[in-house]
Amino acid sequence: MSSPERLKVVEPGLFRMYGKKKNFHGPIETVKCFESNPLVRETLSSPGGGRVLVVDGGGSKRCAIMGDMLARFGAENGWSGVVINGYIRDSKIINGIDIGVKALGTHPLKSLKAYRGEKGVQVNFGGVEFVPGHYIYSDEDGIIVSETRLELNEE
Repeated sequence: MSSPERLKVVEPGLFRMYGKKKNFHGPIETVKCFESNPLVRETLSSPGGGRVLVVDGGGSKRCAIMGDMLARFGAENGWSGVVINGYIRDSKIINGIDIGVKALGTHPLKSLKAYRGEKGVQVNFGGVEFVPGHYIYSDEDGIIVSETRLELNEE
């Protein structure tokens, strides 16, 4: 197990929980985008292999970064979950999809499609650095990040 210095806790109370999976974890993949989600769509449409997509949408309150179609792509392609520093839409439908989602909240407007974004870059929000290949663990109590995989007692 990692030493406590290697565990980082995302700022409590920052994210709301959506999707059927309340507990999810896996290696981190990242996308950095702002009010435009083509790379989020592309990433969730590719094999997830149990990874968690961490999306830094800059915390924009002007549109949603993900809706039900992208959540469905993620579930169908084996993504464990998605953590979004931004907003989602279609939350009622997403709550019925077998994927874990944490986001700042909901917004009714779709994002733009003009800016592709960056994939596989380190992103920072909620007081934590999210590094591709590190591990993220999310449940009803919050989100932690570890440089190494943790042994879980999944009772």
